[in-house]
Amino acid sequence: MKIAVAGLGYVGLSLAVLLARDNEVAALDIDAAKVDMINKGVSPLRDKELEEYLAAGQLNLSATTDKEKAYAGAVYVIIATPTDYDPQRNYFDTGSVEAVIRDVLAVNPAAVMVIKSTVPVGYTRSIREKTGVDNIIFSPEFLREGRALYDNLYPSRIVVGEKSARARRFARLLKDAALKPDVPVLLTDSAEAEAIKLFANAYLAMRVAFFNELDTYAELQGLNTGDIIAGVCLDARIGQGYNNPSFGYGGYCLPKDTRQLRANFAGVPHRLIGAIVDANETRMDHIAAMILKRNPGVVGIYRLVMKAGSDNFRAAAIAGVMRRLQARGTPMVIYEPLLQAAQYDGIPVVHDLAEFKRVADVIVANRLAAELADVKEKVYTRDVFGRD
Repeated sequence: MKIAVAGLGYVGLSLAVLLARDNEVAALDIDAAKVDMINKGVSPLRDKELEEYLAAGQLNLSATTDKEKAYAGAVYVIIATPTDYDPQRNYFDTGSVEAVIRDVLAVNPAAVMVIKSTVPVGYTRSIREKTGVDNIIFSPEFLREGRALYDNLYPSRIVVGEKSARARRFARLLKDAALKPDVPVLLTDSAEAEAIKLFANAYLAMRVAFFNELDTYAELQGLNTGDIIAGVCLDARIGQGYNNPSFGYGGYCLPKDTRQLRANFAGVPHRLIGAIVDANETRMDHIAAMILKRNPGVVGIYRLVMKAGSDNFRAAAIAGVMRRLQARGTPMVIYEPLLQAAQYDGIPVVHDLAEFKRVADVIVANRLAAELADVKEKVYTRDVFGRD
């Protein structure tokens, strides 16, 4: 069976590699350099399993920038293009999804289009009505950045937003490609599947926000955050996940998904969803205030990535802290090995770690690293457990 995948970020590339183990997969992206890397067996993304599977060269996978070549003859077209949140419209920007749908209808209108991009609740129903076609379904992804292929190989669940034979067939494709036995499969209507994605991420964001507020309280009251969290999380109903304090939740999904869900609550009584978004902003306010309390001459920002092992700077919580420090006129320098530029957002980038340690009065690190051990008296972090 031929399957096409449009958009080769973490979601699209991990699905392309997953399905190319047993199917013919055509992977489409507008970035020619990314396409070239994939065809050479090199992952353009930092993801251990993706790197290993691509390098092994045992996949029936070809990447291309040619839409007709990708879509022609495909039974399923998986849409995994970006849907960033537009704060002016209080809505995801679904333009890239709609562009793919138009292209598929022009090249291969019989293909079943499966939206994996995160969309607002009710979007799939509305785009069917707008286009006048019914071969569009939604299936949420539940992937961690940097472990995207692993999470497809060992999925927590497979959800498809349609109760039909074609939906069951698509779910079977994903289940058969997984290495985990007995993966739960849930078929729902499209709006319910869209809601599952947004509410799942909102709950994860809520956990992050909760333990961050616990940490804020402990820090200001002189209490031991680690002991409190350890005692709270020994309750099996609470558990150990997502409980390490940070500068806030960030990355590709949680910030935009919580904002979209809040927008979907327009006209519906609510307090909690909006409070999650507000709590994240409050946490970054607090972190900036605690840094400034040290009266630093120069603040050193250690790493811009959203978490260890990532190469994503987008919407990382440290960026929110930096904006707050910039607004106060605080001099800063950045150490980020993945950056080659001399500046980032107008802030000097220091490429030599020893020099960075020397010039910074306070080193701000969302996550601790062994290479900061010699300057631990300079480091400000809320990392309690040494993990994400």
